[in-house]
This record gives sequence, C-alpha cells and structure tokens, in this order.
Amino acid sequence: MPAFATVPGAPSPAGPYSHAAVAHGFLYTAGFGPQDPATGRVPDGVAEQTRQVLRNVGTVLAAHGLGFADVVKVTVHLQHLKRDFAAYNEPYEEFFRPPFPVRTTVGSDLMDILVEVDVVAALPTLDG
Repeated sequence: MPAFATVPGAPSPAGPYSHAAVAHGFLYTAGFGPQDPATGRVPDGVAEQTRQVLRNVGTVLAAHGLGFADVVKVTVHLQHLKRDFAAYNEPYEEFFRPPFPVRTTVGSDLMDILVEVDVVAALPTLDG
C-alpha cells in the first residue's frame, strides 16, 4: 500500500495533495515550485527559481533519507521553454552530478512562476 507524506520544511501544498508518495521501492514527489518555505517569496529569474525549486525537492528527499544521487527521473516544466532552457541547466548541475538521471523538460503554463520540478527516486534495498 502506498504511503503519503507532507514534509515539514517544504512549501505548503497549494491544493489537496501530498508532497510525496512511497510505493514499490520508489519515492514520487509532487511538482515543486520556487516558493521559499519560510517566507513564501519567489526569487526572480529562472536560475534562482531553479535553485529554490531544487532546495525544496531536496528537503523532501532528505526527509526520506535520500539525496539527489538517488533520483532516477526528473520532470521539469518551464514557463518559457525556448528562452529559459539553457539558463536552468546551470543551477540544475549544481544539484545533479553524472551520471545524470533521465529527464523530460516541457513548456507549461505555470501562471506566476518560471519552473516546476518533480522527481522519482529509488529507495535503498535491503541487499544493497
């Protein structure tokens, strides 16, 4: 049976959903935007928004004993795909190291933010 979690220190969900679900050996996160969980502030620019988004994702990973090296799949939504694709890659590489997880990046109507990210991470197994 899946287990669902809302994680202290992560931004409050914007609707009726959990921050994360654990099922079948994986952690699935909700999509996270760039809101600072302490202030609610959204940084300017796609690079700073990407950093805050990934800090938010990192909070949820850490609450489950995981880190960015455990991530196997990343889905990225960019408000301005063509304009911001290169600019979000630089901060992305501050959090993810080779071998990089698989990733899908799409253009999306995100209203008042420039980037949103959700991930799938592999949970540790008993045999290593």
